[in-house]
Amino acid sequence: MGEVEFSARAYAKMRLHAAAHPPATVTGLLLGRRAGPPACLCLADCVPLFHRGPTLGAMLDVALNQVDAWASRSNLLLAGCYQAKAGLDDTSPSPLVLKMAGRLAELFEDAVLIMLDNLKLTMDPQVPPVIVMEQRDQHWLPKDKNLAYTRLVDFDAHLDDIRLDWTNQQLNMEIAQLAAVANGST
Repeated sequence: MGEVEFSARAYAKMRLHAAAHPPATVTGLLLGRRAGPPACLCLADCVPLFHRGPTLGAMLDVALNQVDAWASRSNLLLAGCYQAKAGLDDTSPSPLVLKMAGRLAELFEDAVLIMLDNLKLTMDPQVPPVIVMEQRDQHWLPKDKNLAYTRLVDFDAHLDDIRLDWTNQQLNMEIAQLAAVANGST
């Protein structure tokens, strides 16, 4: 899986969902599309789902079906889910969100699970309060946030393998596309 990008809408709605129900665990779906570099997943929106504790499987099925139908009309896909736990220092996914994330990963292999870190949900966070998780070998693990550096080729690496492009043309295009998305000029 490549980079994950949050739109302001998706990010704000996740945070608002957590703020609206501070003593509860909140769970929702993430809607996205492929954007920018081929490996970039843009989380364009989210749909807040639950805040009342354990949910029946039937409620989850109805929610998944309705949101999927609604999202597809907007050319969006079910790209993952998010959760903020009731406990201040608990960022471990609940069984419900693990089940939901597993089902989404069956439909979209690059689905993500976002855990909101309540300790970082402040008015002026120094670090984004999100933990991006990806499925690897049937387990949800934190995603490496620093994957881009692995694709940078310096001249030493080129000398070791002349097939590697020290001019970094592909990376330059990806950076330009990300900058265009960030500046709203896509």
